[in-house]
Amino acid sequence: MGQQPVVIDPSGADIHGEAARLRELGSAVLIEIPAGVQAWAITDHSLLKDLLTDHRVSKDPRQHWPAWQRGEYHDSWLQTWVGVTNMFTAYGADHRRLRKLIAPAFTARRTDAMLPRVERITTGLLDGLAAAPAGDVVDLRGAFSHPLPMQVICELFGVPDGEMRIELSRLSDAIMDPTLTPEQAGQTAIDIHTLLSKLVSIKRETPDDDLTSVLVSARDDDGERMTEQELVDTLLLVIVAGHETTVDLIGNAVHALLTHPDQLELVRTGKASWNDVIEETLRWDPSIANLPLRFAVEDIEIPGGPTIRKGEAIMPSYVAAGRDPEQHGAKAAEFDIQRPGQEHLAFGHGVHHCLGAPLARMEARIALPALFDRFPDLELAVPSEDLVPIEGFISGGYRTLPVRLTSATASASASTSVSAPASA
Repeated sequence: MGQQPVVIDPSGADIHGEAARLRELGSAVLIEIPAGVQAWAITDHSLLKDLLTDHRVSKDPRQHWPAWQRGEYHDSWLQTWVGVTNMFTAYGADHRRLRKLIAPAFTARRTDAMLPRVERITTGLLDGLAAAPAGDVVDLRGAFSHPLPMQVICELFGVPDGEMRIELSRLSDAIMDPTLTPEQAGQTAIDIHTLLSKLVSIKRETPDDDLTSVLVSARDDDGERMTEQELVDTLLLVIVAGHETTVDLIGNAVHALLTHPDQLELVRTGKASWNDVIEETLRWDPSIANLPLRFAVEDIEIPGGPTIRKGEAIMPSYVAAGRDPEQHGAKAAEFDIQRPGQEHLAFGHGVHHCLGAPLARMEARIALPALFDRFPDLELAVPSEDLVPIEGFISGGYRTLPVRLTSATASASASTSVSAPASA
């Protein structure tokens, strides 16, 4: 690659600041990520959109990344990102085959059918929050934005209640952490595959009306269509991606609104919609900040920039592209739910566009208004600058979201008790 790479902060302590610095360096910047991997970070919205649909860009390291073919990085955190065999890492005909198998699990009909369940789970979690003593500080991530998508995806895929869901949650968080040691990363890969293989066995023995059973049936009815490894790795993809990204979409939207009360007021007065909030959050603070990795199938000349050589790694930086002034204007760094043209790439683009995007949007569309209706005086319990980002440069969210709650009922009671003496 020749030039000196920019070493990315593995802790992700200032993802947006780092993204801004990379944008200043160019549309394609050579970086170094944990384990010493060098890759080209794509920071420009237009260029990234083009590359995401370019046939010269692959996600299959087995075919197109010489370093992986040589056996490098197999014991690192990258194992659960590029070492899996599912549609996330497939290219060409393999990708079309696998996507065709999983696509029926995320049809509009299936997503719509989940709506009552999402509403029920949301109501239950809000009831739990309302039971907290008045004035108490509550971690909204731990009590709401994390368990909601987790419960939804577990119901969708028939993950049994209890220990299996707890372990799945723990392992999903670990997979998103690129700071794991090789030993931790290796154990995480073993543990998640063991757990998902157990889920497959359960559904093979006792099929039910869930998506794991659907995939097991597709695999067993015609084994040529999907190998057992592809089946397990596909579950890894859809279950982990299906809940982790939604966790931070909801959490980041809440954070954005609580730190921009003028924007919250626009929604409350009907001048903007919850859809506007969701799309602007995805642009301004995407759940996936940087997504490893893609690979150049042949040399790619970047207009006005470097040439990405065949076999070199590429990392889409959605966090950098989301605030690209060339795409979003001089005020790209501002959170503005009335922004004209909220185009973003937070769910990817092209053949790898996220199949679960409609489900994630639906969950946020139910969760956000329900939360702010129940707790109209919701406020952060700590200064925004004191919030601690999730470990790593992949996720764009916070470890905890401490808030103080005031329910609509409590607010109404307080208002009545204050005004009563004046009317007596």
